[in-house]
Amino acid sequence: MIQPSPNDSDSVTVALQALAVSLGDEARAARLLTLTGLSPDDLRHRAAEPEVLVAVLRFLEDHEPDLLAVADTLGLKPQELVAARIALDA
Repeated sequence: MIQPSPNDSDSVTVALQALAVSLGDEARAARLLTLTGLSPDDLRHRAAEPEVLVAVLRFLEDHEPDLLAVADTLGLKPQELVAARIALDA
C-alpha cells in the first residue's frame, strides 16, 4: 500500500470524508461502486490508498450534483474537493 506524504494529510481527510458521505446515500453509493469498478472489499481494505481516494473524488467531479451535495454536506466548497483530488493525484 502506498502511503501519502504528511503534506497530503488534509487531502486524505477530505477525500475520506467525501467517501463516507457518498456511501451514506444509497443511490450515490451504488453509482460509485458501479462507475469506479470498486467493490465493497476494495473500500474496506484500500479506502485510505491515494488511488482509491482519487477514484472517489473523480466520481464526484464527473457528476456535478453529487459534487455539490457532498461539498455542501461537508461544509466545503466544491473546489476544495477538486483540490484534494489534484493533490492526491500528483
